Amino acid sequence: MLYAGLKTLHLIGVVLLVGNAIVTLIWKLAAHRTRDPRVLAFAQRLVVITDVWFTVGGVVLLALGGYGAALVAGLDVLNVGWLVWGQGLLALSGALWAGVLVPAQIRQGRQARAFAESGEIPASYWRAGRRWAVWGVAATVLLLVAVGVMVAKPV
Repeated sequence: MLYAGLKTLHLIGVVLLVGNAIVTLIWKLAAHRTRDPRVLAFAQRLVVITDVWFTVGGVVLLALGGYGAALVAGLDVLNVGWLVWGQGLLALSGALWAGVLVPAQIRQGRQARAFAESGEIPASYWRAGRRWAVWGVAATVLLLVAVGVMVAKPV
């Protein structure tokens, strides 16, 4: 019963993390297509808010549930191949988020607050947005591959 509860917690974390990554990318790109400074500023603000609640919250639930379930099941998380691969892919995705995506979001958020008033969107905002989208897709693909590894449990 404890294992099932921890695994459920882990899966809820996966849904929150991966779901937020995919949905944020889609609606941020849709906001960019409008080229409306107010829409962009609003979308940029929500990127930060949803990352705090859903991405960080998802990671916390994912880790608590996953490591807890592994402990209860007696799995060595550092020596079971599929667990090592899953953790590695998650860590690599997390490094992209921490090193590239979050700093870009912060820069774009500052710019968006300024241009929401002036109405003039600088070229640097669009460059940062393209970079964010490319690295966001890469980070999300890593998460999806990690989910596949965790489900398939290859030897």
